[in-house]
Amino acid sequence: MEQPMNPKPFTEVEAGSYHKWLPSEYPLLARNKVAAGRLLLRPRGFVVPHYADCSKVGYVLQGENGVVGLVFPSKSDEVVVNLKKGDLIPVPNGVSSWWFNDGDSDLEIIFLGESKNAHVPGDISYFVLSGPLSLLHGFSPEYVGKTYSLNGEETTQFLKSQSNALICSIQQTQSLPKPPKFSKFVYNIDAAAPDGRVKGSAGAVTTVTESKFPFIGQSGLTAILEKLDANAVRSPVYVAEPYDQLIYVAKGRGKIQIVGSSSKIDAEVKMGQLILVPKFFAVGKFAGEDGLECISIITATHPVVEELAGKTSVLEALSPEVFQVSFNVTAEFEKLLRSKITNASPVIGSSD
Repeated sequence: MEQPMNPKPFTEVEAGSYHKWLPSEYPLLARNKVAAGRLLLRPRGFVVPHYADCSKVGYVLQGENGVVGLVFPSKSDEVVVNLKKGDLIPVPNGVSSWWFNDGDSDLEIIFLGESKNAHVPGDISYFVLSGPLSLLHGFSPEYVGKTYSLNGEETTQFLKSQSNALICSIQQTQSLPKPPKFSKFVYNIDAAAPDGRVKGSAGAVTTVTESKFPFIGQSGLTAILEKLDANAVRSPVYVAEPYDQLIYVAKGRGKIQIVGSSSKIDAEVKMGQLILVPKFFAVGKFAGEDGLECISIITATHPVVEELAGKTSVLEALSPEVFQVSFNVTAEFEKLLRSKITNASPVIGSSD
């Protein structure tokens, strides 16, 4: 198993940057068919239209006036959406998009996705529609000219006017479409009500499936936001189906322990790092002095997440006789343990 993963720059320009987690450095990403990238746009920064080979969910880490344009397959118009901190924005396979920071502060978005059909397993490959990296730029000028009925001068202007490869700045004199105030294509997970069975004074967990946010179902993913106060503990959980969980540390630092049938890791984590929980492995979290905030995806629309503490714990469901034999304890000690398991909060504060 691998330790927490750090990204490498894919592109860095004055208008912004994009960082990737590379499967060449972290083979576990390729083996488990998940991928991630982080976009930073400075004010007036713009990402040219493109599509990707991974279905993913974006989570806005910072910024209040982001704008994204989405073009769905076989559609003749684009959907324009406003983004702010805490928003989830799914980008399913086949959707083309552009991104813009219309605010006065930086816009930062983490993308977490599955790469089972990706060109490079464990990586998000982008297919750009304008500029020097565009698909059209790869064809011969003669072919492009004939395709669009352009003369030589028009073809040159069409292919070469945009000199920026992926990210560029929009001038104040240039404008982009304005998004409506509300949209069914975004969901603010920061403002959503936490899961009823996983909340407390020391933090909360918010799970978003298509039952809460129908559009996320098109990505085939589930998003989870976990916020732990200083020195709080998140009791262990596991996904009781063959699905992976990819976790990004959005704020703070702490420790994440991951345990499987024959291996485990005990890792110190900090903001900006990525960590993978393989299929069926259990994961627990300890927040540091500044707390710990994580955004993650599970590669399923309706994953079954099992708790190992609390009233819904699998340990609570065991009969007293099976519990006593399994742990080799007396009936009296079984009753003590069961009461503590039943009353345990999934999020435990430092004073609990």
